[in-house]
Amino acid sequence: MAVMDSIHAPSTQTRNPLHGLTLEAIVIQLADHYGWADLGSRIPIRCFTHEPSVGSSLKFLRKTPWARDKVESLYLFMLREQKRYNAQLGHR
Repeated sequence: MAVMDSIHAPSTQTRNPLHGLTLEAIVIQLADHYGWADLGSRIPIRCFTHEPSVGSSLKFLRKTPWARDKVESLYLFMLREQKRYNAQLGHR
């Protein structure tokens, strides 16, 4: 019966903005939003500051949990910024 309960239980990830996103999608959205130069100044790691690419960034971030945490935190910050900006536009 425990298996059935877990199948029908609501997902605990429904409110998690990172749920369902790949690391690649996060890096691409950050690079598109900030640009590599600004991304490298916000998170000063070599894969963002020296010949940056999505591929080199993914290779490094997959092996380096602290850097991945920083990238995910910046992504969440970016989402909050965008939400605030869009809310301000709606009130004008």
